[in-house]
Amino acid sequence: MNVKLTLEYDGGGFVGWQMQPNGRSVQQVLEGAIARLCGAVVQVTGAGRTDSGVHARGQVASLRVEKRLPLKAWTAGLNALLPDDVACVRAEEVPDGFDARRWARGKRYIYSILQTAVRSPLRRGRVWEIRRPLDVGPMRAAASSLLGVHDFSALRAADCPARTTVREVRRLEIIGDGPRVEVVVEATAFLKHMVRNIAGTLVEVAHGRRAPDSLQALLEGRDRTRAGPTAPPHGLVLDEVFYLPGNSDPRSDGSDE
Repeated sequence: MNVKLTLEYDGGGFVGWQMQPNGRSVQQVLEGAIARLCGAVVQVTGAGRTDSGVHARGQVASLRVEKRLPLKAWTAGLNALLPDDVACVRAEEVPDGFDARRWARGKRYIYSILQTAVRSPLRRGRVWEIRRPLDVGPMRAAASSLLGVHDFSALRAADCPARTTVREVRRLEIIGDGPRVEVVVEATAFLKHMVRNIAGTLVEVAHGRRAPDSLQALLEGRDRTRAGPTAPPHGLVLDEVFYLPGNSDPRSDGSDE
């Protein structure tokens, strides 16, 4: 049985999605719950390897098991076994060979920013709190420069292992006019820290530290040191992973944020 799971989690208590020798990962607790549910050791593949502190509303994982269970048993059983900061939202049976990572056609991330003079304990760990006011108009103007196919070397992590740095951003929208602003980014694939570096750079534009029309030159320069700071992880959510209808095989390559 080939299974596709849609997951929601609070990334605050994890070292990230991927199994790590020195900390608690989402993959670790999910595989542990599946082993208890199915009575067998199973390895799962995640659509995106979210970093430590990054949340997910629509992470997708795939796995193959010999034991056949009703789909309702997958959601009910896993949610009874998973810790409170992870939930299985949906389970689907998918074609043989389905791979949550390789078959993804794109992802949507949302980065949340809150302009507030006083810290907000109730929203702590969910937004990047900014003390200075945000001028959203220049942010929107700057964001348009990042749409389309570009080399995003200037907006990736210094240790990003991707073989190619060219990505296609299909949507980059600034939602809200304050005090809460969301940076919504959809792309076929992402580089490590790409969304967080976009958010950090756009905040510099919103504060008047760089011109909205400077981002084209930033991309052309391909120099990470010339971009803005990496926004903190807790403002970021993996919102949705896109697949072809019927979860069919696109034979595509997918990197992650």
